[in-house]
Amino acid sequence: MKALMSNSSKTTNIVWRLAPLLALAAVVLSVGLVQGQSSDRAKQLGGKLICMCNCDQILTACNHVGCTTSAAMLKKMDQRVAANESDDLLLQSFIQEYGERVLAEPPTHGFNSLAWAIPGIAFALGLTLVVLVIRQWRHRVILAPAGGPAISAEIMDRARHQADVETDD
Repeated sequence: MKALMSNSSKTTNIVWRLAPLLALAAVVLSVGLVQGQSSDRAKQLGGKLICMCNCDQILTACNHVGCTTSAAMLKKMDQRVAANESDDLLLQSFIQEYGERVLAEPPTHGFNSLAWAIPGIAFALGLTLVVLVIRQWRHRVILAPAGGPAISAEIMDRARHQADVETDD
């Protein structure tokens, strides 16, 4: 009887140890199967879009388990790629359906071109500021000690004696 209980507890222990590994394998396989349906062109175009399930991840890299939004978007992408639509027309159809926020990177025309220019401008201004500050530090004016006529030891002794007399009172 003890041997039977011992074997069943060992089996249960092994199952509990393997459960996370099995769950991970199931997730990887399910994500692979969903994304495995896409052609290379669909994956390339999906890399230019954001998943609309509010995860703000690239469409082909959405890692939410059971994300129906990315699966539906990838299915539409596959259907339009199979219909041999041009890349621009295909992306434009997603923009019309979801708005410009579906794009992974902002367009490079009009006001949106500012989003591409600002990082370069900010870097240049920051570098200029750093160079100016370093130049200012290197060319600081160093004040020289005040100079004047030399005072003889006799005059200095008289001044000390007078200060002592006046402060003793």
